[in-house]
Amino acid sequence: MLSILVIDESRTRAGEICAGLALAGYQVAAILADSANLTAEVEKLQPDVILIDTESPSRDTLEHLAVVHQNMPRPIVMFTQEDGQDAIRDAVKAGVSAYVVDGLDPKRIKPIVDVARVRFEGSQALRRELEEVSRKLSDRKLVDKAKGVLMKARGLDEDAAYHAMRKLAMERGQSMAKVARDVIDMAKVLL
Repeated sequence: MLSILVIDESRTRAGEICAGLALAGYQVAAILADSANLTAEVEKLQPDVILIDTESPSRDTLEHLAVVHQNMPRPIVMFTQEDGQDAIRDAVKAGVSAYVVDGLDPKRIKPIVDVARVRFEGSQALRRELEEVSRKLSDRKLVDKAKGVLMKARGLDEDAAYHAMRKLAMERGQSMAKVARDVIDMAKVLL
């Protein structure tokens, strides 16, 4: 069962939200009146989704959401009356997966939460892919730099330097990036 952390300054609205969540088959992890202790609560409760109902998201709320999104990412659904482009942009930058203007209808909770989860999973996949591509590019730069060191120190051509590093990586059972780092570090000591 999906666990949802609800943030709403209005106890009455929070009660309506909880009823809608229960009807949709979700479990309420907790109800917070504000986002002041959001990081600690998310760490303690480990909710699957964060749902916020607010008239207008405050700068503090967006900052708390951004910290959670950076350190413990999960889908965030925000119901608000604020429809300005800047507010929407700031909320999305803070990690909000679904920004819903014009209040909360309990019958719409399930599809909105489902869309937020799918959108979140897609953005997380893109984030992982970007990190992987960045890591590979960084590794490639290290290998190229290490090849240059070997070419200069041992008078090898580029292909021979690459094969020497590849052979060493295979013998050690290490990645090419690790061997490249070692070559560069040794060159600093020896040259």
